Amino acid sequence: MNTNKSYKGLTASQVKERIAQGQVNNFKTNASTSTWDIIKRNVFTLFNFLNFVIAVALALVQAWTNMVFFAVISFNALTGIITELRAKHMVDKLNLIAKEKVAVLRDGSFQQLDPEALVLGDIIQLSAGDQIPSDARVLEGVAEANEAMLTGESDLVLKEAESELMSGAFLASGKVLAEVTHVGADNYATKLMQEAKTVKPIQSQILKSLDRIAGFTGKIIIPFGIALFCEALFIKMLPVKDSVINSSTALLGMLPKGIALLTITSLLTAVIKLGMRKVLVQEMYSVETLARVDTLCLDKTGTITEGKMKVDGLFSLNTTFTNEQLAQILAAYSQYSDDKNPTAQAIRHKYDRVEHNYTAGVVMPFSSDRKWGAMELSGLGTVYLGATDFLLAKTPEVVFEAQERGSRVLALALSQTELDHKHPKLPTDLVALAILEITDPIRDGASETLEYLRSQGINLKIISGDNPVTVSNVAAKAGFADYQNYVDCSNLTDEKLVEITEKTAIFGRVSPHQKKLLIQTLKAAGHTTAMTGDGVNDILALREADCSIVMAEGDPATRQIANIVLLNSDFNDVPEILFEGRRVVNNIARIAPIFLIKTIYSFILTIICIASVLLFKADWLLIFPFIPIQITLIDQFVEGFPPFILTFERNINPVEPRFLKKSFIRAFPSALMIIASVLIVRIWGGIHGWSASDISTLSYYLLGSISFLSVIRACLPLNLWRIFLIIWSVGGFFASALVLQKLIEISTLNATTLPLYLGLMVIFTILFIWSSIWIYKRQAEEKLV
Repeated sequence: MNTNKSYKGLTASQVKERIAQGQVNNFKTNASTSTWDIIKRNVFTLFNFLNFVIAVALALVQAWTNMVFFAVISFNALTGIITELRAKHMVDKLNLIAKEKVAVLRDGSFQQLDPEALVLGDIIQLSAGDQIPSDARVLEGVAEANEAMLTGESDLVLKEAESELMSGAFLASGKVLAEVTHVGADNYATKLMQEAKTVKPIQSQILKSLDRIAGFTGKIIIPFGIALFCEALFIKMLPVKDSVINSSTALLGMLPKGIALLTITSLLTAVIKLGMRKVLVQEMYSVETLARVDTLCLDKTGTITEGKMKVDGLFSLNTTFTNEQLAQILAAYSQYSDDKNPTAQAIRHKYDRVEHNYTAGVVMPFSSDRKWGAMELSGLGTVYLGATDFLLAKTPEVVFEAQERGSRVLALALSQTELDHKHPKLPTDLVALAILEITDPIRDGASETLEYLRSQGINLKIISGDNPVTVSNVAAKAGFADYQNYVDCSNLTDEKLVEITEKTAIFGRVSPHQKKLLIQTLKAAGHTTAMTGDGVNDILALREADCSIVMAEGDPATRQIANIVLLNSDFNDVPEILFEGRRVVNNIARIAPIFLIKTIYSFILTIICIASVLLFKADWLLIFPFIPIQITLIDQFVEGFPPFILTFERNINPVEPRFLKKSFIRAFPSALMIIASVLIVRIWGGIHGWSASDISTLSYYLLGSISFLSVIRACLPLNLWRIFLIIWSVGGFFASALVLQKLIEISTLNATTLPLYLGLMVIFTILFIWSSIWIYKRQAEEKLV
């Protein structure tokens, strides 16, 4: 950019004066979650509130031993806070790598400052790819702004002298000098800018499913609790303390709190693990979204290729100009152009030392929408540089040869028509001058990565602004299976593009608007999409995708809006990211039935207990058979250690849909067995005159033993480590039952109760195996259908 006026910027004293007046751009741009938000997310939840109410009720009747469950709840909440704070610290630390400073003119020289340090009246310099940090007015220069983050419109907006720049928008091309007109809260789009800088919220299907359970439980828990308490107190004539304890156990069992806590812990663990691999996860739940991705859209440059372009050939198309003169034209073009894309940098690197005598007039920066840029050069005319499809009336053979080699091809053309940057359009007198061949090496390991992703059921699509023939040849070299299935999008209507989206693998000459439309179409068809990219022209598609993955070496704009940033800028890290998400979700789905067993049997047993009043006899009234301390102790060996360990195991299988429905179906047989065991023991014990202690003891052992059947199923197929886990859990359950008898208010199995325990467990084990086989067969058949 040529500076026609002498600007000095603010002086140090003027800056101090504005800071003192509060005219500073000191709004927060930290994309990570605040400490208070972390505390709220882990403490102030519906699960915790309901548990707190039950704990208060137990405290009022001084049932201290039965309040152990709340210590576990508090410990889990504290653990979640500590884990998430650790992840936040890592994110904050890594975010410093991606944080972009602003070029600010003060006291006659440019300084690199944080956006928060800007003051009213500062003069800033912005280039293609930069996000506008504060509302400003263009002083000089020409650029095109992408204001889609603010207005929703994908068309680029021309910005020249006196034009207004809106904070939160991005420069798609060009370079300008601008004066800051608003700061902080006065900015036109402060809130929208915050939204653009942070990651769009991603809903967790797991937690959404659990919220549905919590919502249902929250509606019934109070009337159920009152009914159970009144029956125990006024009909069964139990003491107040015993009435509260028995009622509380039923209500506690309906809350699947363990799986919610384990889900958050697993996701945060994944964030930390990926961080150690130099992968910045800016949105925790994007890990879960990645697990469900079935379609991955790739940008060619910087993803499949290294993004390290170089000019590999210059082929003259006009005998009027020698190669030396063509080199001088390209040297002038690269010198006066403000374009910063990889192609422009490759040309600049090749010709920046070539001497020339040209001066530039009007400059039109390259646009990914137009596919060309232009500038007026003194004594020569208007030079155009861009896609051959747009600048050449007839495509020469050299272009096809270069495209077959997988090279990017640009055309250099000349016109004598003056350039009108307000109404950019191609003139009719264009004369072809030369063809530039630009190569970009295939990234090492790209072929293996693509094949591995395909083998894992990921549908791959390449979306690129390059010529589709070039992209196809690059894809072929990279081992892309469907490289011949390509289309040129430059002349396609939106309707036609939507029609061919699912059946086409490679899309060339795609505009930013079309990239977004492709993602929208895939999502509308029911696909979960991920998008990789590194350029400004990818922003709209990245924002639209369910999960966006960008390279750290790419434009700052893409890094700020991405869900995940590859700090090593290595596409080969993508499979491990996808599979880390699969590990979390698949393992949660595998262990979810263990947690839902208690929810189901507690709900059904509560209904049975309430309905037993219709028997019109106090002795036949069924009181909830367990107390909180018993459930808490069993949980440590059933819902505690085993599921936590299992979540760390590698599991890269595709994620199955309908997580909640399948988990409930798998948990249902065990819950019914527990309900049956309670009724059988009550009836059998009543007939044979058993003591309350024997009935409670046998019910406790059957509850734990039946629950362990689901733990064993989750450990299949068995290996040495899983066998050890089962032995530890089962052994811990029986050992604690013997050592803590008085605390949990049971005795030991004796000659009276042991035979019934063994007989029932044989029957229940057979039923469990049969039901599990039947359920898996049915679900396998549904999957095939």
